[in-house]
Amino acid sequence: MALRKCGNLFVARLAGNSSRAASTMTVRDALNQAMDEEIKRDDRVFLLGEEVAQYDGAYKISKGLWKKHGDKRIIDTPITEMGFAGIAVGAAFAGLRPICEFMTFNFSMQAIDQIINSAAKTYYMSAGRVPVPIVFRGPNGAAAGVAAQHSQDYSAWYAHCPGLKVVTPYSAEDAKGLLKASIRDDNPVVFLENEILYGQSFPVSDEVLSDDFVVPIGKAKIERSGDHVTIVSYSRGVEFSLEAAKQLESIGVSAEVINLRSLRPFDFESIRQSVHKTHHLISVETGWPFAGIGAEIAAQVMESDVFDQLDSPLLRVTGVDVPMPYAHTLEQAALPTTEHVVKAVKKSLNIQ
Repeated sequence: MALRKCGNLFVARLAGNSSRAASTMTVRDALNQAMDEEIKRDDRVFLLGEEVAQYDGAYKISKGLWKKHGDKRIIDTPITEMGFAGIAVGAAFAGLRPICEFMTFNFSMQAIDQIINSAAKTYYMSAGRVPVPIVFRGPNGAAAGVAAQHSQDYSAWYAHCPGLKVVTPYSAEDAKGLLKASIRDDNPVVFLENEILYGQSFPVSDEVLSDDFVVPIGKAKIERSGDHVTIVSYSRGVEFSLEAAKQLESIGVSAEVINLRSLRPFDFESIRQSVHKTHHLISVETGWPFAGIGAEIAAQVMESDVFDQLDSPLLRVTGVDVPMPYAHTLEQAALPTTEHVVKAVKKSLNIQ
């Protein structure tokens, strides 16, 4: 009997470990879960945007939320970004906590006056009397086959503006924890998702699945430790960076990969500590090179003690400095790849 109990206990433990190891979540489900939990937690939180309610969202991020929370919390809007962004900002002025979804951040251009002049500046212009707790969220950057007007990366655009917080999740853990933190924040947050990442699954711990899980805004994550070179990226660029690090391992190169998670506030300290160890630095982004995030990293390196730690110049991996082509082959040529990251690391380390 004792032997049988021991055997059953062993099998149960194996099953439990297997369940934990196999626990995965897509970025889409992580975003959905974050909004669901925060809407239940706080009566002031609501979601509005085009097709977010009865259609479950253009990318199904809000799937099931309308049926669960009703018309007052999940609100379909007309096709007028300037209009519904203005309504959302006004609601934030009045003490509510709106989540304003853009079907794509390319369409946020229609609402940029509301985002910058109304949301980002009001707390300052009111001498701290009027906080603006709002989240602007939706897919950002290149998807596939949607050409120049639907492929722009707004990371550097919005990170340029004081008064905004800018968040760029990569994994399901990032997506859930950072969105919950953004909704609870008293500042306007631009939450830049990536359409290609929506359907990707990532391992998640029991902690991530809990209602209380929050990732602090402004703190980067070391996705992979290394000793020879630091690769800094965000959003989908982290995927290319991790794939590159895996390839480089086969030739004896140990790459440290930093997922910035937030662009404003910006965790330069994590970069500084890493470069003090590796003495080589590569930045990776899918947006344009001119005045991009990599350019800002380079400037901060030059203006700090990190510059003295470099054994070779910082190198940037970026998108090509052209509007996104529609032709598939040209689109591929306009975007950075894992191979570009590997090539940059080899150049930095003087590996032929």
